[in-house]
Amino acid sequence: MRVASLDIMVLLQRATPTFVAEPVPVMKIVAVTNIKGGVGKTTTAVNLAYLSAAGGQQTVLWDLDSQGAATYTLRCEANEHVSAKKLISGKRELPELLVHSPYEGLDVLPADFSYRKFDVHLNDRKRPTERLLKMSRPLSERYAMLFLDCPPGISLLSENVLRAADVVIVPLLPTPLSVRMLAQLRDFIADEGWNDLVLLPFFSMVDRRKSLHQDIIGSTREQFPNLLATEIPYSSQIERMTLRRAPLPAYAPKSPEGQIYATLWREIETRMSSAERITPAETSPPAHPDTQDD
Repeated sequence: MRVASLDIMVLLQRATPTFVAEPVPVMKIVAVTNIKGGVGKTTTAVNLAYLSAAGGQQTVLWDLDSQGAATYTLRCEANEHVSAKKLISGKRELPELLVHSPYEGLDVLPADFSYRKFDVHLNDRKRPTERLLKMSRPLSERYAMLFLDCPPGISLLSENVLRAADVVIVPLLPTPLSVRMLAQLRDFIADEGWNDLVLLPFFSMVDRRKSLHQDIIGSTREQFPNLLATEIPYSSQIERMTLRRAPLPAYAPKSPEGQIYATLWREIETRMSSAERITPAETSPPAHPDTQDD
């Protein structure tokens, strides 16, 4: 009887299906930022968001710049005026403001002129550097990628962006001031202990005919080993994006410029998957802390 009972138990165990919990999708937050203006942030954000969507990932681009260049380029005007104050206070939520772009899989959170006062309203809240991360949470139910097109400058909003982001993409001009800015940004991230934040700078508006550009790029690559290999050249084709009001890889995918942005996105995807981390030279601070609700 004992043997028979064991046999029955074995048969029952084999017949019982094993349920394996599937991993919950996690939305990746990618910020495109630079302290300086005029370095190609919006061009980068629009093109990379388009390529992300074209690659099959449900993608949303949040235009945080009150000037609304990304909103304009993607032909995505807001359906209604929603102030930064209402968003930060929780009276309105981001999913209510989504606008479909002309491209499959790519939606937009349009800019609002009130975003110029983001810092004022953030400063009035508890744990002000965590508000952006909290506001973006409902989007994770629908999207795999959230791109943040950020205004220039150092502010409470930019600190929110760094606090929320998994990856920070930094377009750089080949100038001494741009390199100095990158060093400041790297040191700030390290000092805050955000050693799980992936920093991915790359050179933009490059003219290899200029010896100054060549010298700065060479010395910067020695100073910043994580610098992306892909360089975006200075090109009138790229400048015409705002005239076409479309992502360059959408209307000229086989052009040299379209191919370069595709190469840039492939390199960024590879770096994101390898999850390179920033670690200060002498200390290993705790990982990016989880955000608590108010």
